[in-house]
Amino acid sequence: MTQQISRPEAKGPSLGGRPGGGPNRFAPTAKPKNAKGTLRRIISIYMRWGKTIFVAMVLTVFSSLISVAIPYFVGKTFNTFKISNRTVDTERLKWLLLIIVGLYAINWIISYLNGVIMLKVSQRLVLALRTEFFEKMQKLPLKFYDTRSHGDTMSRITNDVDNISSTIAQTTTQLIASILTLVGSFVVMVTLNIPLTLTVLLCVPLVALLTKTIASRSKGYFKAQQRSLGTLNGVIEENILGLKMVKAFGKQEDVLKHFKEINEELYESSSKAQIWSGYMMPLMNVINNLVFAIVAITGGILSVTYGVSVGTVVSFMSYSKQFAQPLNSVAGMFNTIQSALAGAERVFEILDDEEEPADVEAAKEIENPKGEVTFEDVYFSYDKATPILKDVSFQVKAGEVVALVGETGAGKTTIVNLLTRFYDADSGRILIDNEAITNLKRDSLRKCFSVVLQDTFMFTGTIMDNIRYSQNDATDEQVIEAAKIAHAHDFIDKLPKGYNTMVSGATDNLSQGQRQLISIARAVLCDSPILILDEATSSVDTKTEKDIQHALLSLMKNRTSFLIAHRLSTIRDADHIMVIGEGKILEKGNHKTLMEKKGRYYDMVMSQMGRLDKVQADS
Repeated sequence: MTQQISRPEAKGPSLGGRPGGGPNRFAPTAKPKNAKGTLRRIISIYMRWGKTIFVAMVLTVFSSLISVAIPYFVGKTFNTFKISNRTVDTERLKWLLLIIVGLYAINWIISYLNGVIMLKVSQRLVLALRTEFFEKMQKLPLKFYDTRSHGDTMSRITNDVDNISSTIAQTTTQLIASILTLVGSFVVMVTLNIPLTLTVLLCVPLVALLTKTIASRSKGYFKAQQRSLGTLNGVIEENILGLKMVKAFGKQEDVLKHFKEINEELYESSSKAQIWSGYMMPLMNVINNLVFAIVAITGGILSVTYGVSVGTVVSFMSYSKQFAQPLNSVAGMFNTIQSALAGAERVFEILDDEEEPADVEAAKEIENPKGEVTFEDVYFSYDKATPILKDVSFQVKAGEVVALVGETGAGKTTIVNLLTRFYDADSGRILIDNEAITNLKRDSLRKCFSVVLQDTFMFTGTIMDNIRYSQNDATDEQVIEAAKIAHAHDFIDKLPKGYNTMVSGATDNLSQGQRQLISIARAVLCDSPILILDEATSSVDTKTEKDIQHALLSLMKNRTSFLIAHRLSTIRDADHIMVIGEGKILEKGNHKTLMEKKGRYYDMVMSQMGRLDKVQADS
């Protein structure tokens, strides 16, 4: 196949899913619908590297134990100073200092190793998920792409997958470390001194109250910021794509005014969101310092009154600093993880989507296809409710040229979609060489077709690569010969780099007509027994159209050809002309018989001729 058939032209499924572009692109991620199930599924993916994850968890446990132990040993160093007789246990102090330095060094090494391990695992996860996602995309039916925003699908394979790996991989170890640090610190503090432990625990309700207050205030501003940011990106995207139209209608001032308004809204919401979120760390420091001061005062009183050692008080002062930080981290992580789980659901939704039905068990390879096509009582609808084709039957012998004409949305492209099996008929049969296409392997079936669409597409690469896309093993000489048949050689040869000129789907270094000529050359090189031309000459001038028609006449010899066209001048010489309308074949015959019949086809021809005569008279 050279290209995929374009999306259905009539009453096809409406665009669905979460939009990937415009104002909704940066909208806040919804909460996961099934957080537990999604989390279990992510864990199962991570368990592919279970041994590595286990090592990371063990290192995390050791790191947390060391973090808890350091304040304990710091307190012990102070106990080496004997205030009563003004002496120092020098030997013990040296050993304790060596232990503390060693613990810091070991903790740094463990943290470094743990970071490297989790980074590698997260990148392996990205690699695995993106590979599975892209493989899935190749197996999804055309209906999937016709009913979903392409931008949304791209967002899932890029942003959502990144969100899963970066967020969950990082927060998992952080969450475990924070919980272990909290639990470990609490256990050690209880064993050392209960009154001081209760004093340190004063930070828990203060941190919870602070987090809840700031989160509730900043949440609305962050949502407004995301909405404004999405709208702003939508305006930028529209104006980049439609810049020619903006300039053509002189709308630069209007566009600039609109941009400034949205930019002001973004500025207001972003400022308030950042100000409120910026309150968190300063106020956290206030709480830390407050608890630190209370612990110091309480410890001093207990030390003087009840003989609590200075080292114990110093340990608690360290724990008071250490205790609030994990609390804040845990509070912040839940929102982050929730967002990542919602993104994971979006990825899994695609991975679980229904694939193109598998070939039947006894599916055949089609060998030496001749190109005979038969439709028998075919019914089809995109939404299973509104019929697009109703009881369509016709037969095309090998080598015949069939033209499909009718109003926009009549079902012409739908017939081709069914023939190529991008969609399956609701009922009836479609046969190639007297063999039902459902009994043929899809890959084998689609090798029977060369396709040229109205909306041509260039892949990133050279012109030579784009023409060779339909036949990878074609030589340069064969590519050039195909371009000559398609009347593309002359303009390609005049380009600075000729056939090595780089093109892509996003650049405008070629006109639409030139792109269409390259697409026709691609179909020529494919050399399949059935040729499908969907408005193949719609974007070229009259002279080039006539040249292409002469070229296509030789190309269509001994090939079954389906022509879809609105300009009736391109299909006069077809063996059969079928007028499609109301989901049926309204008329069928050649140009002469249909004109004599003076039915729907006659009205279409006379309507176009009338418009042509009027244009000529006006000129």
